[in-house]
Amino acid sequence: MTTVQPSFTIEPVDWNAWLETIDLAAATPEQIAVLEESTPTAKTSPYYLLLIHDVDALRERSRLFNAVMYGPKGLARADRELASVAVSRINGCVYCASVHAQRYAQLTKHPEVVQRIFDEGVDTTLDPRSRAIVDYSVKLTRAPNEMTAADLSSLRAVGLSDLEILDLTHVVAMFAWANRLLQTLGEPVRKET
Repeated sequence: MTTVQPSFTIEPVDWNAWLETIDLAAATPEQIAVLEESTPTAKTSPYYLLLIHDVDALRERSRLFNAVMYGPKGLARADRELASVAVSRINGCVYCASVHAQRYAQLTKHPEVVQRIFDEGVDTTLDPRSRAIVDYSVKLTRAPNEMTAADLSSLRAVGLSDLEILDLTHVVAMFAWANRLLQTLGEPVRKET
């Protein structure tokens, strides 16, 4: 695998851990169980195979992630993915940006939206709803201490309910954390072809 770090891309990228990962063949039954309840790809993901060193933390992290990203009510899944892309773009997390750009493109059939965010930045031209979601996500990521009740007005103006705004806030906060885990425990690398 090449060690050249990729730039922001909608194409799949890999991630290399800087700390030792668990060998799946040597994993405990509890570790296997937590990997299986986390995500279908957890058993092959270096990220999950690193985090499984702390079974309890990974269990709670996965439950929280799944509730925030896949909750059946509230904010539309595509909007959650768009917010994840915006936060990851600001934080410089190439791996998360790639994964969630792919999911956004799959859900919306509009890969050009996230590609513009990658190429032109978070200030690129977007439809009003997307613009409000990205602007809120960016401000909360860059300057959470500057958030005020007025920051909710643009979200309400494009039809977001209080539950949807709460969901959006959860996504942004989760990715502030997720980006930092990925960026301090390893690095994105070009996917081998």
